[in-house]
Amino acid sequence: MTLPAQRSRRASNRTGTALRVLLAVALLVPVGVLFGSAWSDVDDRLTSTERERHGVEYLRSLGQVTLALVDAQSGAVAGRSAAAAALRTAVEETSAIDVRYGAELRTSERWAGLHAKIEALPDRPPANPQDAWTVYTETTDLLLALYAKVRESSGLLRDPDPDSYHLQDAVAEELPEALVAAGRLADRSVLAIGRPSSERVRIASELALARAEVLGPAADLVENLRSAVEDTASRTLGGNLLSKLDGYQRAVEDLAALTRNTAAPNPIQVGAARASAQLAGSGLAGIILTELDVLLRDRADALSGERQIAVGALVLAVLLVLALAALPLLAARSAARNRRTPAGVGLSTDGLRPAAGPEGPPTGPPPVESPLPVGATLAGPPPGGMPPLPERRPLRSEGDPGRRSPLSDWQDPVPAGQPAAVDSQAPWGRPDAR
Repeated sequence: MTLPAQRSRRASNRTGTALRVLLAVALLVPVGVLFGSAWSDVDDRLTSTERERHGVEYLRSLGQVTLALVDAQSGAVAGRSAAAAALRTAVEETSAIDVRYGAELRTSERWAGLHAKIEALPDRPPANPQDAWTVYTETTDLLLALYAKVRESSGLLRDPDPDSYHLQDAVAEELPEALVAAGRLADRSVLAIGRPSSERVRIASELALARAEVLGPAADLVENLRSAVEDTASRTLGGNLLSKLDGYQRAVEDLAALTRNTAAPNPIQVGAARASAQLAGSGLAGIILTELDVLLRDRADALSGERQIAVGALVLAVLLVLALAALPLLAARSAARNRRTPAGVGLSTDGLRPAAGPEGPPTGPPPVESPLPVGATLAGPPPGGMPPLPERRPLRSEGDPGRRSPLSDWQDPVPAGQPAAVDSQAPWGRPDAR
């Protein structure tokens, strides 16, 4: 009657063990979901950060194109040959960058149009300076549009951190606009020299508008850089930017002051002020781009650390779940081993016979005792010689005390050195056999 109960108990134990194992394994489902969500979020942010860094590299190459193109425009308006070598070098570097990141940033089409426009620029200045002004103005407009495309496609326009957002706004929008506007302001002042005095009012309004196009982006640039310094955790951003920013402000103000004299602007002074503002803007752009790239690189490193933490947390969770799943299995295996081994069965202290259990001493034939004393070995006789063998008692039957067992006589030892007496007429070769 106890067998069905034992089977039912075993089945219940197996069911409980299986349920505990399934519960432990089921914990992996929410852990996996959380890990997948965290991994996807970190991976998206890391990809966006890397794309922004590619945009920074593209902006750096466009900065060289901007400087070379503004110089070429000023030279063409003034009747000088364009700086073709510098412009060609800057275009080649930007073409190489566009090959690397154009598909990712979706700038290949715009750069191809700008590249074609730059290649179509005349090697020699046209006879009419106004024609040179018109051609180069169209080209720089395409350049500023490419800046906007890089900002939008790289994600710099949507940067989540305040310091990096202000930096990208300054270097990708306001500073290029200010540099191009400074070149146009200087060129307008040069063009005003050859115009009749009857157009003085018109010239004054054009120069005022050109100054506003320079001073407006420059003021926004200063505001953005100050906001970036106030909202950043970087220890080098403020010191590196403020000195360059002060020099750029002074250069822009000097250029604006020289162009207020509409009667007789000095082309040499205006050109020198434009070159000074352009040089200061170039140095400021390099610092901004470097600091922006440092901020983005630090963000990428932090995201990589978050990814490693997520992987470590997943591994730890899996190990804990496996441990929880293994404990019921080990407990069930131990219980099964205990059921296969009867309780109380073991070895005695001498290791030769089973130990007595709760039910009493074990049944069965008694163990064979060793004739050697405890601790004796077979290496040689003990000190004092071999002890005498115990006297062997012959087996006799109860009915015939005088009759000896052939087996016992057969096993009697023969003393050494004495031949055994053999009776040929005895049935078994024994003289006493009957």
